[in-house]
Amino acid sequence: MNRTLVYATVTTGITVPKQRHAPAPVVRDLRDRAGRGPRTLLFGARDLVVITGLPGSGKSTLMRRAVTGPRVDSQDTRDRWDTRTPRLLPYALYRPLVRLAHYTGLRRALRTGEGVVVHDCGTQPWVRGWLAREARRRGAALHLLLLDVTPETAREGQRERGRGVSAYAFRRHRRTTARLIAAVEAGELPAGCGSATLLDRAAADALHRIAFTA
Repeated sequence: MNRTLVYATVTTGITVPKQRHAPAPVVRDLRDRAGRGPRTLLFGARDLVVITGLPGSGKSTLMRRAVTGPRVDSQDTRDRWDTRTPRLLPYALYRPLVRLAHYTGLRRALRTGEGVVVHDCGTQPWVRGWLAREARRRGAALHLLLLDVTPETAREGQRERGRGVSAYAFRRHRRTTARLIAAVEAGELPAGCGSATLLDRAAADALHRIAFTA
C-alpha cells in the first residue's frame, strides 16, 4: 500500500517526509507569508535537493547562507574559473569548460552517496532527470526548491552581483521558469520529483538552514 509518512511542521522548520513506494508528490507553497514561513528545511540523509529559478533570483545566495551539507553550485564553478582566466577573454569561449567542470563536480558529489543540494539554472531538465535516476538508485527522494520572483527582482539581483544574462537567454529562462511554476502549482511535478517547495524572496530570506538528517 502506498504510504507517505507524516511530516512535522513546527514554528521554526519543516521536516520533509520520507517517501516509500512512490507516493503522490507533495507541494508546499511558502509564498505570500511575509517571511513568516519556516526557518529550517530538513531532508533525508541521502536525498537530493535542486534549487531552481530565474538568474538573479537568489539561488546561490540562499545556498551559501543556508545549506549546511554538501552543495554543488554552478556559480561557484564559474567564479573559480573567472579568477584563473584572463579578464579580456569572453566567458562564451570558456563556458563549455566551466560546464564540464561543474558536471564533473556534481558526479563526484553524487558518488559519495550523501545528500546534496544542487543549483539548477532551470533550462537543463536533463539534469533533474539525472538526479531523479540517482535518487531512485540510492533509495532516496528528489526534492525541488523553486524560487518565484518577478523578472524585475531577478534583473536587480543580476545587477547586484555585477553579472547579467543576455535578453534572449533571460526570455528563455522566463518561459521555462513560468512553465515550471505553473506545473508545480497544478501539482504536476517534474518526473522523479517527490516534493516541491515554492518560495518567494521573503520566504527564501527567512530560511536559515537547509540540511540533511543524520
